[in-house]
Amino acid sequence: MSFTSICRQTLRRGLLIAVSLTAFSAVAPAFAADVTFTMKNQHPNAVEVELYSQDRKHVWPGNGEVYYLDDGESKSMSLSCNEGENICYGAWVSGDKGTYWGTGPGNADTCTDCCYTCTGGETEEIDLVQ
Repeated sequence: MSFTSICRQTLRRGLLIAVSLTAFSAVAPAFAADVTFTMKNQHPNAVEVELYSQDRKHVWPGNGEVYYLDDGESKSMSLSCNEGENICYGAWVSGDKGTYWGTGPGNADTCTDCCYTCTGGETEEIDLVQ
C-alpha cells in the first residue's frame, strides 16, 4: 500500500469520526434531573392534577392520565425532567374544571406562583385550598 493510499484512508477515517461526533452531539439529550411535587388537597372534593412543561410539549403523568387526590390526601409526584426546565402544575376539582388552581386543566391559564424550575429535589408542600 502506498503512502498516498494510507494518508487517504486515515483522512477518511478522521472525517468519518468527526462527522459522527458532530451528529451525536447535535442529538444528545439534555441533562436529566428528578423533582418531586408534593401536594395536599384541602378542598372537600377530590382533585385531579397534571404537571406541564413550559419549555416543551410534555405533561406528567401523561397518556390521558391524571394524579388523583382524595379530599384531605397528600401526594408526592416524582418525575424526571430536563435540568432547568420550567414546570407548572394545574389542578382542578374532579368533575368541575371551572374550579382550579395553578394553570388549570390543559395548562390553559397563567399563574404567578405555580411554576418550579427543574433542578432536582422537592417542592414545598403545595396546599390546594378552597
